[in-house]
Amino acid sequence: MAVSQLFSGPTAASARAATQQFGRGAVYQMPGAPTDRHTLPQTMTAARIVQLGPPEIISVADVDVPEPGELEVLVRVSAAGVGPWDGLVRTGRSGLPSAPPLTLGAEISGVVEKLGVNVTGFAPGDEVFGSTNSMFINGYAEYAVAAARMIAKKTSGLSHIEAAAMPVVGVMAWQMLFDHAAVREGQTVVIHGAAGNVGVYAVQLARAKKLRVVATVRNGDANYVRRLGADEVINTDTDSLADFARRADAVIDTVGGASQTQLFALLKPGGVIVSSVSQPSRLLAQQKRVRADYFIVDVNAAQLARLAQMRADGELIVPVGSVLPLAEARAAHEMLAGTRAHNRGKIVLRVGE
Repeated sequence: MAVSQLFSGPTAASARAATQQFGRGAVYQMPGAPTDRHTLPQTMTAARIVQLGPPEIISVADVDVPEPGELEVLVRVSAAGVGPWDGLVRTGRSGLPSAPPLTLGAEISGVVEKLGVNVTGFAPGDEVFGSTNSMFINGYAEYAVAAARMIAKKTSGLSHIEAAAMPVVGVMAWQMLFDHAAVREGQTVVIHGAAGNVGVYAVQLARAKKLRVVATVRNGDANYVRRLGADEVINTDTDSLADFARRADAVIDTVGGASQTQLFALLKPGGVIVSSVSQPSRLLAQQKRVRADYFIVDVNAAQLARLAQMRADGELIVPVGSVLPLAEARAAHEMLAGTRAHNRGKIVLRVGE
């Protein structure tokens, strides 16, 4: 959540005098001195909820433009990603202490307009992308405050639409593979739900790490994940998981539900199952002599920057699906809920130019 500023900054004249420019885009900011590019509007358009419930409760309203607090920046939003966690916030099932009224959305890409106190590494005018805050809210708006530690500079070849599609799902896949499963080159990893928004990043990251990638999919997705880098495909509609028993060093579970317990059979003794959906059974893990892990993603600048560089180097495809204007945030959540058709890939809201 935003941290309120506890004291007033210097006058505009002294702030200008204290600001020195060192080459292109590099700004030294005197500690305690918020900076902005120009006079900002007082109000903005945002997609909000005033109660918990189905997509129909989402409305577009005019609200005040927020002020960045300490270690925060104000971003003029160009695009905002739409993900399952947004639906969890909308329905009150996120497990996080957020309650309406609030603005939905966590993933943004745009331009820095103003710096809060003690922010370093960014300057007004920088194009950035990332997540707003640890509550996963306040992104579906023309302006959004973001924690400086949760955004990174956008590379020139990455569009705002692509950048808004990447932060949570890309970093989640990275952390599942490398921080929690700690996979190493040459190992075998099973990615459960490989054609989903997190799974497609996990497949590509595992391929780049020179892992053997086994992907689980439903009918119609096998060729898609093979193109992304899967070495082997398990069709969960027709294949038996028992045929692949005890072959994996790690299982990445992006699906959860009843299928999760079946995934333990795929692991070698000493292996690990990591889920981004729910805690795998610790009792079953003990019986199988494997490790079970569950976590909430921690979007951070370092891993965002590495993903952006992989995209710039041609090592990563960013699958974007349906793109809608901010005014159609309700329709985007109907797509999330499965009541409205949408294109394969991440749903993104186009907010500004």
